[in-house]
Amino acid sequence: MLRDFKTNTISRILKNKKKIIVIGAGFAGLSAATYLAHQGCDVTILEKNSVAGGRARQYSEAGFTFDMGPSWYWMPDIFENYFADFGKKRADYYDLIRLDPSYTVFFDKNQIWKIPANMTELEALFERAEAGSSIALRQFLKEAKYKYQTGIGEFVQKPSQSITEFIDMRIFKSLFRLDMFTSMSKHLQKSFKNPKLIQLLEFPVLFLGATPQNTPALYSMMNYADMSLGTWYPPGGMFEIIKGMVRLATEKGVRILLNQEVKSIQVNKTKKPATITTCVTDTESFEADYVVAGADYHHIEQVVLPAEFRHYSPAYWDKRVMAPSSLLFYLGVNKRLTNLNHHNLFFDEDFNLHAKEIYETPKLPTNPLFYVCVPSLTDSTVAPAGCENLFILIPLAPDLPDDKEEWREKYYHMVMERLEKLTGQSIRDAVIYKRSYAHRDFKNDYHAFKGNAYGLANTLMQTAFLKPKLKNNHLTNLYYTGQLTVPGPGVPPSLISGKIVANELLKQFNT
Repeated sequence: MLRDFKTNTISRILKNKKKIIVIGAGFAGLSAATYLAHQGCDVTILEKNSVAGGRARQYSEAGFTFDMGPSWYWMPDIFENYFADFGKKRADYYDLIRLDPSYTVFFDKNQIWKIPANMTELEALFERAEAGSSIALRQFLKEAKYKYQTGIGEFVQKPSQSITEFIDMRIFKSLFRLDMFTSMSKHLQKSFKNPKLIQLLEFPVLFLGATPQNTPALYSMMNYADMSLGTWYPPGGMFEIIKGMVRLATEKGVRILLNQEVKSIQVNKTKKPATITTCVTDTESFEADYVVAGADYHHIEQVVLPAEFRHYSPAYWDKRVMAPSSLLFYLGVNKRLTNLNHHNLFFDEDFNLHAKEIYETPKLPTNPLFYVCVPSLTDSTVAPAGCENLFILIPLAPDLPDDKEEWREKYYHMVMERLEKLTGQSIRDAVIYKRSYAHRDFKNDYHAFKGNAYGLANTLMQTAFLKPKLKNNHLTNLYYTGQLTVPGPGVPPSLISGKIVANELLKQFNT
């Protein structure tokens, strides 16, 4: 952990204070900047947009407040550990409540499962669906806990610069217990027969970038995060996390400059090896001893960086397997709704078909599954009195060619019709605010490669040292962090990614 670094590291940095530019104020960028500032570096974040947060931005319109991206708060221990690294508590920056039920799953109008936070009640739900499955669930979650503790505690903390980091007999032996070479689908089918239970347990891997048949069973650790550690919510919305991180960063001396998109990077080619000297925006130039790119890796490397210093070829990037994109709707409704909870999953259509249409034969889905978040049921501050705030997400394949209003509208009415039917109420006639968001918006706002929403897929061949490296191999002072490098996509992994890259810089300072 960074707080364990030797004192002489800090004194050396302070004596020759390193000037670091971090590109992007998302979770990973804020994390890296704060860790580095905590160790005495002079850190400036250059953020493209008018507000910090990256995909976790928030906006208000017509009295409604919408989180634009992440809405699930899982792995609370990682957030607690993040603030603890600076001698702080998460509670110093934002509040947190556990949701119960954690979420609701709609299989059809007559099979609606509310997933309880209480483990005894959860086991009873499983037992009602399949005799003996409560015992299987207990064993499954025991194994998932080991994967979580080993995966989060060891594997994801490694910089993954080389396979040699993993040449350790203890780690090698654990690969088999971690089920790295068994698919999630096969792993679940060994313990459960009821297809709805299997779908429920497969759901957390749906956004990782492959079908359950092609996702390592290691990721059953997500079920432990879901069912054992729980689903939480910070009152005020997920942006409260960003506000807390921004506050902590500024307390540590980080400067955050908004509306400053880095358009080019200048390199001193006379030095051997060559080094970055300056990051250039539309209005200013910023000198840098080191640069940490927390913005889209592909964009920084393939567009912003001079061609001769790029680590990877366009062909390499085209072969990367991406996690999904999404079609999002932000809706303000002028009445209260019934038969919904904070988080709602609609599995009333073919799960396998939709997964194939995202990952195997990418195209617009036939009848997509979808997700609805209604934070106003938990938090009265995000909608006017007597109204509801809805966030609807449809997972889609990345890089679909035609992001057009007509197909956005088609899917809006498709999912709203099912939502109304399954919850037994009219909603569309009460919508007073509506905004859609999809591929072209991800590209415009974040330069997201292929319009992805979640980053690089967590397939076996894109795990650990097989991901794009966090250090440029041509420039000694350029590093990357975030969802296209280690450890991978998601909010908690992004926090960890920032910590890992900060550790690597500090090691370089100390050599």
